[in-house]
Amino acid sequence: MANPPAGMRADARRNHTRLIAEARATFAQHGADASLEDVAKRAGVGIGTLYRHFPNRHALLNAVFADAVSDLLNRSRELLDDPQPCTALVDWLRAVITHASEYRGLSRALMSASHDEASALAQCSGPMREAGSALLTRAQRAGSVRTGVSIGDLLQLTNAIALAAEETPGDPELADRLLALTLRGLKA
Repeated sequence: MANPPAGMRADARRNHTRLIAEARATFAQHGADASLEDVAKRAGVGIGTLYRHFPNRHALLNAVFADAVSDLLNRSRELLDDPQPCTALVDWLRAVITHASEYRGLSRALMSASHDEASALAQCSGPMREAGSALLTRAQRAGSVRTGVSIGDLLQLTNAIALAAEETPGDPELADRLLALTLRGLKA
């Protein structure tokens, strides 16, 4: 879980930790657009306390998803040793889609934050782009993925796939079909 900033008083650290835990539970239950007032209430603090810790929704989302992003970054490093670069890239993109699908509304928030460098949610964007770019470059050098494909486009596509799957809950295979269709277009 995202750690509270160093130097924070003990009560503020507890509030920070509770806010993240309750946000995670609230977002899981009601989606990434859930009421921040509800998050604060569930954490036993006022909305002002929530905003002192997290000045906006994207800052709170960034804190909630820090662990998942860390896992995705670790997974990308592991996949750099995969003998099949294209398979490694696909596995990582599938993990990104799975992550974006965990909370209703997250893929939409990630897509909007990708164009807003000032957004706290965009803080994970740089490391994710670097991780994905390394996998994409390997696949391109191996001749598996055509040149001209950018990691920014791939990450937008993965979020769009997650959003499409979220909007079509009756079709659990949709994300995999859309990813496969996308990958056919990426082939060299």
